[in-house]
Amino acid sequence: MHPEVLAVMQEIGIDLSNAKPQKLTEELARDAQLLVTMGCGDKCPHVPGLRRDDWPLRDPKGQPMDLVRAIRDEIRVRVQSLLDQEGICSSR
Repeated sequence: MHPEVLAVMQEIGIDLSNAKPQKLTEELARDAQLLVTMGCGDKCPHVPGLRRDDWPLRDPKGQPMDLVRAIRDEIRVRVQSLLDQEGICSSR
């Protein structure tokens, strides 16, 4: 995890200090219905049988904290919109 991502997530009470990126495998995606990727476009992994949506987000690595916060907040809005669209209840 990039330090700037750790910092802005900690600001909202989410501790990612023990999180480790994982390569997407068919085993990891086995029970998924939708794969959301973030800004990888045509380079995104393909998992047969899954719907995929790529959100065109900037890479936060090395970006100023204000931009990383904006990326974090955009992800929050997109997740909420996706939950609403899919008819999934969420806590706001």
